[in-house]
Amino acid sequence: MFCDALLLNCMVELNAPLDDVLKAIADPVRRGILSRLKEGPAQIGEIAEPFDMSFAGAAKHVNVLAKANLVKKTKVGRAQVCSLNAEPLAAIQSWLDEYSAFWNGRLDALALALEEFEDGK
Repeated sequence: MFCDALLLNCMVELNAPLDDVLKAIADPVRRGILSRLKEGPAQIGEIAEPFDMSFAGAAKHVNVLAKANLVKKTKVGRAQVCSLNAEPLAAIQSWLDEYSAFWNGRLDALALALEEFEDGK
């Protein structure tokens, strides 16, 4: 019982960064901010403009992205310049790849079954 709880706790801790990234990109505004930052660094006020939101609203979204390590904030004078850090997205790709292998195996089996069915006609 103790080992199961310990293992579960370790799994939760290992998944915490992935959870933070998934939560961060669950919001369409935050995905839009990441798309904007693909073009290059921007100040929070510049990030807020296309979304017609306040500086404070944009700053909250940026903080969620920063917590997930998707955005790096740098102080330049009085301004905060944000830049994209896409590296944590690789964890999502890795997680999805596990399921891709699962589904590819299932689809290969289905294709084989369909071939056998058609050959039996």
